[in-house]
Amino acid sequence: MTVVVVTGGTRGIGLGMARALLERGHSVAVCGSTEESVERAGPDLRDALAMVADVADREQVRALWDAAAERYGRIDVWINNAGISHARRPMWELTAGAARSVVDVNLLGVLNGSAVALAGMADQGSGHLWNMEGLGSDGRSVPGLAIYGATKRAVTYLTRALAKEVPPGVSAGLLSPGMVVTDLLTHDYDPEALEKAKKIFNILADRVETVAPWLAEQAVSQTRNGAHVRWLTTTRTMARFATAPFRRRDLFTA
Repeated sequence: MTVVVVTGGTRGIGLGMARALLERGHSVAVCGSTEESVERAGPDLRDALAMVADVADREQVRALWDAAAERYGRIDVWINNAGISHARRPMWELTAGAARSVVDVNLLGVLNGSAVALAGMADQGSGHLWNMEGLGSDGRSVPGLAIYGATKRAVTYLTRALAKEVPPGVSAGLLSPGMVVTDLLTHDYDPEALEKAKKIFNILADRVETVAPWLAEQAVSQTRNGAHVRWLTTTRTMARFATAPFRRRDLFTA
């Protein structure tokens, strides 16, 4: 049995991973940003420790660690999954508040989670930290998502640096989910643009219930230092484009 903490574990990929880990008999703790999100995820997380924590506040993140450690005795794996996006607009059209919110969650939240988890794992002598990649991590730039992409690019650099800093017995790595059909993927498209985007999504994207269980399994089994676990590999991407004319996928219907 592995003890796993998932930030942003009350929705999307985080909830999918938490659910898959519980089904496999692991002990799980999650946080959500609001009481409402925690309550909404409740039926899926009956056997988990679920609490509200703002990842931009290090003391709240530390409280999550302390609560999980008190309940389970240790924490084997910590996954910094919490993330948000912003309106698809040129950077200069976004308000300072909108930009700050994305940086606070996607970058400062990962910094806080990494600092708390690595310090706690150093004290207990073992553990693995995962940080979640996203659009921009590989250096690609997409118009309208400059701030989101910049935070994800920074997370990749940060994690690679942390892999060189971790104390004995502790490791760090990157989880890359690829394109997953969540509200982050489809956020702020107008109807016409979304219909165009769906053509690519239906080739490259997958549903949470497809990707999350695989990520969960990798998160507890591939805990070597510097690990970089990717769902949407170059080979898989090429294969999907090659077979797209011969297979019909529609990820946006039940």
